[in-house]
Amino acid sequence: MDVTYWTRLASPVGELLLTADVTGALTSLSVPGQKGGRSVGTGWLSDPGPFRAAEEQLAAYFAGELTEFRLELSAQGTEFRERVWTALDSVPYGVTTTYGEIAARIGASRMAVRAVGGAIGANPLLIVRPCHRVIGADGTMTGYAGGVDRKVRLLTLEGAVGRAAPRP
Repeated sequence: MDVTYWTRLASPVGELLLTADVTGALTSLSVPGQKGGRSVGTGWLSDPGPFRAAEEQLAAYFAGELTEFRLELSAQGTEFRERVWTALDSVPYGVTTTYGEIAARIGASRMAVRAVGGAIGANPLLIVRPCHRVIGADGTMTGYAGGVDRKVRLLTLEGAVGRAAPRP
């Protein structure tokens, strides 16, 4: 039987809903009003225990003291989505990249940019898997499941507004 643990944490971008599997690996992090975000399911177990490391690291991140999360993650997706999510993990703190650059990192064609955007939008681990660092090719703040205002707040926290990623 699959067990899902959950907890809620207060944050500067709203209350966060975290879920974990039986091993304690983080399976999702959702924000209020998130497109495709999770809500507490029937049979889920409320237990803050599996989330102590996540709580400490998120607090340090929001305090500007942590630039890289070191958490056990267990998000499930298609092979393509998982390749995109792995590419997201390589975008450094305080730096932005584009959908096209993520496509190039995974060896996808320029025509795959929409599919890359869909995979980024389906990222179940907001904040810890930094999909907020992906912006439009023209520098616009586009497409964030947690809302563009929240994306701007996260990038401002990281000092990334207006800085572009180095080309791979």
